[in-house]
Amino acid sequence: MNWFFLSLLCAFFAASADALCKKSLAGSNEYLIAWVRVGFATPFLLLLLPFIEIPRLDRHFFVVILILLPLEAVALILYMKAIKISPLSITLPFLALSPIFMIFTSNLILGERLDGFGIMGVVFTALGAYLLHVRTTKQGIWAPFKAIGRERGSLYMIIVAFLYSITSNLGKMAIQHSSPLFFTATYLPILAVSLFPVLVWKNHGKIKQIFSHGTLFSLIGLAIVFATITHFLAVNIAEVPYVISVKRMSLLFGIIYGAVWFKETNIMERLIGGGVMIVGVIILTLF
Repeated sequence: MNWFFLSLLCAFFAASADALCKKSLAGSNEYLIAWVRVGFATPFLLLLLPFIEIPRLDRHFFVVILILLPLEAVALILYMKAIKISPLSITLPFLALSPIFMIFTSNLILGERLDGFGIMGVVFTALGAYLLHVRTTKQGIWAPFKAIGRERGSLYMIIVAFLYSITSNLGKMAIQHSSPLFFTATYLPILAVSLFPVLVWKNHGKIKQIFSHGTLFSLIGLAIVFATITHFLAVNIAEVPYVISVKRMSLLFGIIYGAVWFKETNIMERLIGGGVMIVGVIILTLF
C-alpha cells in the first residue's frame, strides 16, 4: 500500500484519538488518559499476535525498546497535559515542528538525509504551523513565539515534538530489528505495562476510573490501534521525516475537530496555516 495514503490515514486516526482524549480530559486527569491511550489499545493489538510471524529478536531491539519507553512515557504525559489545558487548535499545530527537528535527528540516528525538495516540503509544513498563529503577527513577527510563554500547552507540545523526532527514528530502528506488525502489536502493550505504576502512583492507588467511561475509552483505544498500524507500515516503506510530515496533517483534522466539537475560535487563520502545510505535503509527494 502507498506510504502517503497510509500516513494520511494515520493522521486522521491520530486526530480522532486527540479529540476523544480532550473530551475525556474534561472529567479525568492526564495520567489516566495517557494510560487509556495505550492501555485500551492493548487488547486489540494483542489480538494480532497469533497472525504474526514472530521475528528473531537481537540485542539491538531490546536496547532500543529500553531507550524508547521513558521517552515515550514523558512525551505522552506532556501531550495529555497540553491538550487538557489548551485548545486543540493552539497546541496540536506545534507537532509540525517535529519534522524540522527530524532533519537533524534522522541524520544522526538513522543516517537518513533529505534532498532539497524534501527539506523544502518539511520547512513548508513547519511554516504552516507558524501561520496558524498569524493573527498574533499584528503585534510583531515574533508574536507567535511570544504567545508560547502565555500558553503552557504550546510549550509542552514543542517538547513533545522534539521527543517524537527522536522516538520516531528509534521506532524505525526497532522495526528494522523485528518487523512492522510485530512491533505494532507489542510496543504499546509494553508501554501500557510500564505506565501502569505511574497511573497507580498519581491516582494514589485508586484506579477504578479506568472503567468509568468504557465506550469512550474503547474508541480512543481503537483510534490509537489504527493510527499505530498505519504509522509503522508507512515508516517501513518511506523515510521517517516524509511519513511524519504527512502524518502532521492530523493538525488540520484537529483544527476541524476543535471548531466543530469544541467550538474553538479563530479557525480561519488556523485553516490558512493548514493550507500551507498541505503545500508542504504536495512538495514532499510530487518531487
